Amino acid sequence: MKRTTISLIAVATALAAVTGIASLTSPEGDAAPQNKAAARLPVERSSLMCPAPSTSELAETLYTSFTPAGAGGGGDAEKPTAELRPSASVLADTDAAPAKDDKDADADKDADDEKEAGDSAAAARKPAPDKPVVVLEAPGKPVAADADGGEAPALVGTATGALAPGWTAQQTTTVPAGGGRGLLGVSCTAPDTDFWFPAASLAERRQDYVHLTNPDDTSAVADIELYGKDGELKSTLSEGITVPPGGTVPVLLSTLTADKADDVTVHVATRTGRVGAVVRSADETDGSDWLAASADPAGTAVLPGIPADATSVQLVAFAPGQEDADLKVQLAGPTGTITPAGFEKLRVKSGMTAMIDLKDVTRGEAGTLILSPAEKGRETPVVAALRVVRGKGEKKEVAFIPAAAPVGARATVADNRDKGSFLSLTAPGKAAQVKVSVSAGTRGGTAAVKTYTVKAGSTLTITAPVPEGLRGTFALTVQTVSGGPVHGSRMLEVPDDGIPMFTVQNLSDDRGTVSVPVAEQDLSVLDD
Repeated sequence: MKRTTISLIAVATALAAVTGIASLTSPEGDAAPQNKAAARLPVERSSLMCPAPSTSELAETLYTSFTPAGAGGGGDAEKPTAELRPSASVLADTDAAPAKDDKDADADKDADDEKEAGDSAAAARKPAPDKPVVVLEAPGKPVAADADGGEAPALVGTATGALAPGWTAQQTTTVPAGGGRGLLGVSCTAPDTDFWFPAASLAERRQDYVHLTNPDDTSAVADIELYGKDGELKSTLSEGITVPPGGTVPVLLSTLTADKADDVTVHVATRTGRVGAVVRSADETDGSDWLAASADPAGTAVLPGIPADATSVQLVAFAPGQEDADLKVQLAGPTGTITPAGFEKLRVKSGMTAMIDLKDVTRGEAGTLILSPAEKGRETPVVAALRVVRGKGEKKEVAFIPAAAPVGARATVADNRDKGSFLSLTAPGKAAQVKVSVSAGTRGGTAAVKTYTVKAGSTLTITAPVPEGLRGTFALTVQTVSGGPVHGSRMLEVPDDGIPMFTVQNLSDDRGTVSVPVAEQDLSVLDD
């Protein structure tokens, strides 16, 4: 065949692809006009992963799934779906870590066994049951399901069509006693290739696990790096951890290194594939909760929603780049922004984890911590998280607040209750107006909408509006109407026997829309 003929076939194929794209983006297949900006269209497929909730037989877990009404989407799907199904789990019991008084040799043996199990995970795993745990059927109304005991698996889910844009799910677990005591809440995560977790720990009193879940049909391979106050910790077991297709692997951080460090930054990055990642932390005295990933490294970090009655607030920050970060520390409260006395600045050396104990920095007023460059024009990317304790003595409870991305166009958090749900909204720069929508309940109630103004440099803390006639739990959606960027979080409080159990989830843009380039037919590509 002559080269000219081959060239014409290739060009014809390219033209077919171009015109095919054009027909998807132009009404009725008409050619798109030149210089038209890319359109933002609702996504047609979303994935979420919820980690295995607990190993305690006393655990009670509630799953809530929700897609905002009027989010759009649909595409060519015959029937939209949104289901969370059990993942396949590695047969090796990686949660059965040696107790802190076991022999070091036993710990090393368990670590070796866990690494071997991860490497052969595709061959040594329990198959996932076919029956979904949570099924969402329509936008605008949340659905819920529960699970008891320590055998509940991690969940992997996909939403399509009209249920995909803004799809969110919440996993909330109550453990009333034992080493994992606490209220553990986490917004089920979307898959990604890179995660940063400041505020993890290798301290003797802590047991921190990173849970890796793979939503795809092929294996993912992940590396875990640990950074202490003096830099990266030595490890021989953290590279090349295999996560099987549709499976989950929990990894106890203390099995990855012989070093001990009270404050650690965990970096999870995939070599192949993608995973959902989150850290479960349990403290002997302070309770337990999930630590979600920090917002992507940036020169400014906003950590929203420190409770007014916090008795201890610890800030952990890390600079992943090549330069040290000199940061200004500020607290945005109800009336404006102040600089906490004695904590005006923080220096974070490159590749090292820094921690400062802010004690009871809020002093009775809820607020948001803001880290920004100490010197204008010198922005060094950082990641950060807060470890927050409420209560005293034996009646303490812990939660984590990682740096939050802006609410953006829309953000949603599920599993809100008639009592104990609080919303914190912060406008670090310009004032902003936001619309807060509450859904109907899982078993009844009437949706409602309220609008709030957040003053510049302040934090607005409100009790979440409750749907009239609420039965069950409800979802809460925040939309930025006007003004500058807003950062937010939701605190859920469920007191138990005098312990102020609580958990905090950030509100970040749900990425319910995607930019779609506009193409046009151009026959000039056939010209020689």
